[in-house]
Amino acid sequence: MRYCAFLRGVNVKGTNMKMAEVCEVFSNEGMEDVSSVLASGNIIFSSEEMESSLKVKLEKAMSEHFSYEAFLFLRTKEEIENIWNKNPFEKKEDFHIYAFIGASDIENILMQEFENTVPVEDEKGCILDNTFYWQVPKGNTLGSTFGKVLGKKSLKDRLTSRNISTFDKVLKKM
Repeated sequence: MRYCAFLRGVNVKGTNMKMAEVCEVFSNEGMEDVSSVLASGNIIFSSEEMESSLKVKLEKAMSEHFSYEAFLFLRTKEEIENIWNKNPFEKKEDFHIYAFIGASDIENILMQEFENTVPVEDEKGCILDNTFYWQVPKGNTLGSTFGKVLGKKSLKDRLTSRNISTFDKVLKKM
């Protein structure tokens, strides 16, 4: 099975790592055809192991190797295609579009959090097919009320996000 592991917190807030070294950790754990996309922790690989055991195994290996608490979320090529294809927002020059990957039901938690904020102009949240999508004007990602909610400690092990264009890059490499 072909997967992409989306790591949370890579190359932010002092957690710096080279993607070649991350790929080496994955290879040492028995993953095959390992490669990375961008420097934000998107690792493509193949494995016949069960997804649930892969997550535990790879988080443990990453935590031990890099001395940090690793969180990652696995998605198959089909799941990533679905995220890319279901994007509800039209690409606009002055906006970012993010899709969130995480634990079961995280999309509903994010929607509830989004609905409890005061959005900036044209900021939108939407759930499609178990994925939460967020459109935010460029320059407001961290400054919006919802952007600040994403830093909550209670969410750190439950989700990660990527700009929608990252999913396209991952798919092209898969």
